[in-house]
Amino acid sequence: MDSKGVTEQPTSFERPETGVDPAEPRGALVRTSTPSTTHSTPSHTPGGGSALPVQARTGETPSTPGTTTPSGPSKEPPVIAGNGPEHSQPSVAAEPDTHRPRPVPEAIPPQPGTEQSQASAERRTGQGLPPGRPTPMRRDGDRLRFVGAATRRIARGIDLDEIVMGLCRATVPTFSDAILVYLRDPLPVGDERPTGPVVLRLRRTDRIPEERDTEGGGFLPAQTPPEPTELAELSALTAELCEVRPGGALAEVLRGVRPVFADAPAARAALPELLGDDGQLIIPDGQRAILAPLRGRRRVIGAAVFLRRPDRIAFEPDDLLVAAQLATHSALGIDKAVLYGREAYIADELQRTMLPETLPRPTGVRLASRYLPAAETARVGGDWYDAIPLPGSRVALVVGDVMGHSMTSAAIMGQLRTTAQTLAGLDLPPQEVLHHLDEQAQRLGTDRMATCLYAVYDPVSHRITIANAGHPPPVLLHLGGRAEVLRVPAGAPIGVGGVDFEAVELDAPAGATLLLYTDGLVESRLRDVWTGIEQLREKLAATAQLTGPDHPPPLEALCDEVLDMLGPGDRDDDIALLAARFDGIAPSDVAYWFLEPEDSAPGRARRLARRALARWGLEELSDSVELLVSEVVTNAVRYASRPVTLRLLRTDVLRCEVGDDVPQLPRLRQARATDEGGRGLYLVNRLARRWGATRLSTGKVVWFELNRS
Repeated sequence: MDSKGVTEQPTSFERPETGVDPAEPRGALVRTSTPSTTHSTPSHTPGGGSALPVQARTGETPSTPGTTTPSGPSKEPPVIAGNGPEHSQPSVAAEPDTHRPRPVPEAIPPQPGTEQSQASAERRTGQGLPPGRPTPMRRDGDRLRFVGAATRRIARGIDLDEIVMGLCRATVPTFSDAILVYLRDPLPVGDERPTGPVVLRLRRTDRIPEERDTEGGGFLPAQTPPEPTELAELSALTAELCEVRPGGALAEVLRGVRPVFADAPAARAALPELLGDDGQLIIPDGQRAILAPLRGRRRVIGAAVFLRRPDRIAFEPDDLLVAAQLATHSALGIDKAVLYGREAYIADELQRTMLPETLPRPTGVRLASRYLPAAETARVGGDWYDAIPLPGSRVALVVGDVMGHSMTSAAIMGQLRTTAQTLAGLDLPPQEVLHHLDEQAQRLGTDRMATCLYAVYDPVSHRITIANAGHPPPVLLHLGGRAEVLRVPAGAPIGVGGVDFEAVELDAPAGATLLLYTDGLVESRLRDVWTGIEQLREKLAATAQLTGPDHPPPLEALCDEVLDMLGPGDRDDDIALLAARFDGIAPSDVAYWFLEPEDSAPGRARRLARRALARWGLEELSDSVELLVSEVVTNAVRYASRPVTLRLLRTDVLRCEVGDDVPQLPRLRQARATDEGGRGLYLVNRLARRWGATRLSTGKVVWFELNRS
């Protein structure tokens, strides 16, 4: 390799220093190297330190007196021992005289015969420092290598804590003995303009571990009280919060952006404001502390303080450039981390809004669900599921998949899900719901394609009606452990337009489990859809065998077992999973009548309700039920032209449903003192546990519930 340039390498080719672990993760320490015996005699400075040889360009003589050019190449180069792979300097063998030698590094040659030259040599070589203490970076190449490795370490962080930790671990102990990092609280995001005063919060402190603290001293200057201040007490001695006063010394330093030494006039006034009253105790004398503002893309977002112990050499002017580079890269990384955190927050909120936060608990069915995004970086997608309670204790089960798994797909999914909820409230048949969803998808755009499966379960009749729009078929797990793929017409996807959808009605026996899912569960690069469906069926059957033929597997555990069938390469798409356990309502817990719309209907309804309650052993509810049934039936027969339906359901609560053919929903009104009517719904609202009214395609249903105890 040509001696006129040194290529930065991530590993060190030097001989490790005795007792130093080359895999130390806290960064490299440039230490005083142990003198090694060589066959060539290196040049010596009058101060006794081993100086670097001065090399001159061809045809020139060294411009620095007191140095001697070696007569031949050295058989073994000087060794600079490193403590880690990131900042170590590879040894470079001297080249023959035919090659151009490297120029003399600036400010390295000492002045012979003077005390200043001896002190300068000691500063460069580390001689005269306590053993085990980090030595200064000896030339610009050391600083460049350190800055390169430190910025790479900082850039590896993706969130705020990782970036701040990367800054601390990269600088301590290589560049400084301790560091304090202050950040704005709260951190501004993007183009946001923070209101109120600027407040800095101490985010993190770091220090040399105690095993490296060979002297046991703190950052206290020599003239301070004798008890040493340990580095671990940095957070205790400094203020956690600092309000930056407009026009104050700290505000001026932060506005200047450039790092400054602690002994500079501006810093002397700014540091007490930043660190607090006791913070001055940790600031050593001389240029052993640097205050570096952290400026992001648009504003200052914090500050960092680099500290060196009194027994270590002071910072040099070139170290201000190093601190500036560290501060700039850290601030830009923090900006990116805050933006990434905001995007992740928006994605989480979008997912929480688009998907049901909790599932309902309808009568006669138990529900469980799972949602897995395609990747952590895209936490929402086009898959969705829903469970919508319907009149008559029925429930609509919906699962759909919009093409793609981006924010656009999630937005389209949200619109389709809202449309499906609205259509379900109208109690339309499943095939009509898919037809209207198809029209809605065409209004959103010509390329808005989605698949959807819509099912309605009736716990009284133990039947389920299913319509499909290009979605994978559901799987029904029977109580005995048999799993079958339901034969449902596939249909065309939503958004194609001009197609009909067909619905089928199937048995839904008590104890069976219906599994609705999206294609991300059964399709991947490693298998096709039908192979995945068959594997899913086998997985369900095998899981059911674990609990025996008379007990269905727990619903939540069943969902987890289903997701366990996914291999490492099976996550190509979002996954939505909805499982429904059919418990049903026994016929003995249902009472159903038709009432003619005539004046005698309310009295007949009271008698029928009293008999049903006596059969169920709920006589204590007779007075309340008779009163409320009479009021609701009276309102129904007043406007109905067809027979009125009355149904009582005994589950964990007592539910009463009255249906008629009038689509107008009743509204709760406050009756005046002179009104003869208008108090029926007021009584229902005061006495019932819950009540409501639902519009149907053939009229409406008014219902109320009472606690059984």
